[in-house]
Amino acid sequence: MFSHPLIERYASKDMVEIFSPQRKFYTWRLLWIALAEAERELGLPISEEQIEEMKKNASNLNLERAKELERELKHDVMAHIHAFGELCPKAKPIIHLGATSCYVTDNTDVILMRDALKLILKRLVNLIEALKEFSLKYKDIPCLGYTHLQPAQPTTVGKRAAMWLQDFLLDLLNVEHILKNLKFRGVKGTTGTQDSFMKLFDNQEEKVKKLDIMVAQKFGFDKRFLITGQTYTRKQDFLVASTLSGIAQSAHKMGTDIRILQSYKELEEPFGKKQIGSSAMPYKRNPMKSERMCSISRFVISLMESFSYTHPIQWMERTLDDSAIRRIAIPEIFLGTDSILLLAYNIIKGLKVYPKVIEKRLKEELPFIAAEEILMEAVKKGKDRQIIHEKIRQIAFEASQKIKDGKENPFIDLLIKEPEIGLKREHIENLLDPKRFIGRAPSQVVEFINEEVNPVLEKYKDLLEEMEEVKV
Repeated sequence: MFSHPLIERYASKDMVEIFSPQRKFYTWRLLWIALAEAERELGLPISEEQIEEMKKNASNLNLERAKELERELKHDVMAHIHAFGELCPKAKPIIHLGATSCYVTDNTDVILMRDALKLILKRLVNLIEALKEFSLKYKDIPCLGYTHLQPAQPTTVGKRAAMWLQDFLLDLLNVEHILKNLKFRGVKGTTGTQDSFMKLFDNQEEKVKKLDIMVAQKFGFDKRFLITGQTYTRKQDFLVASTLSGIAQSAHKMGTDIRILQSYKELEEPFGKKQIGSSAMPYKRNPMKSERMCSISRFVISLMESFSYTHPIQWMERTLDDSAIRRIAIPEIFLGTDSILLLAYNIIKGLKVYPKVIEKRLKEELPFIAAEEILMEAVKKGKDRQIIHEKIRQIAFEASQKIKDGKENPFIDLLIKEPEIGLKREHIENLLDPKRFIGRAPSQVVEFINEEVNPVLEKYKDLLEEMEEVKV
């Protein structure tokens, strides 16, 4: 039997439980109970005894019986209505009264997505706290910056991490927005017109409107779709998926940076005492967690295509070709995102920094980066700028070739020997303090954290906790 890796290896128990059959079908039953309660409160002939019978059997999930019925009926909702009805003979006549299948399927999907988004929000808060601590700890350590993956003006280790942090903070704000605006499908009937409920309530439109509101409120939703077909618009699924894809993009960016920096030996992700990096090469310490995070991130990003196609091909009031893909894609995109955030947190909490390697690599490139300041210093001493520019260019190319030949960087020595430049070693070395080249990087980190990160963390301080370890 195939066993899904997201469930067995990567996602947390909490996220797996949200999308479990037990949670799904129990929620269906809660929706049927809520509908019956609201219909009774609004005057339909439903007894308290029928409702109590449903409540008593809500968690008595006869799932095997429902599977047996579905093989015969070829309809999952009807199978579960019959299975529930067998447990509730008194309530059987009024279960699902006036509703269409999407009353339970769509509303359950929204409920489960809301629960899953709350868990994702919690994961993001804890990752942001971990990145904040890392950024502050290393905000003053200069390191090579890179543009085009080529050495560029220095930055700091903490400033680079703050760039990752900023991405995840934007993701958290998107999750907040989605949670705030997530809409319940509600009680809309077969094509969204509520005609069946109008007939049940003898065309008393206010009661039908009240029914819709009451059921939404029973599940904690203050927003509901006022316009639907048989289903709520699949645009909402796309917006949710887009937010999760954004998290995957942030994680992939961070993971790729860490993998590159680990190859330079500047950083190293956590590595267990008994962890094996390679079955063939015993010395290997591969960035396997970052690689896995990037891998699952690509999968999550790729799922966006499913949501992008599903919405536009819902003909008129609905077609059923959204059903199978949503059963697969909605759980997978949440399970995948949950896995990514667990990995990201684990990596950042254990990420090692090697300042001596960072300093060595910076010193190798800093003379080239300081070339403009060396030029300006020579000009201050009365030299011709254009002549000095050409001399430095020639020396830089000569030094670069020496480095490519495996030799130490001779740039400073060559500059000192050039009489046209006329600078002594101490003049040049005074210009090569790495902290002279990092601009506002340290203060930018502090400013960003104080102004944007801390207010968010204060808002969600009750969610802060040590997150669980990755499974493998």
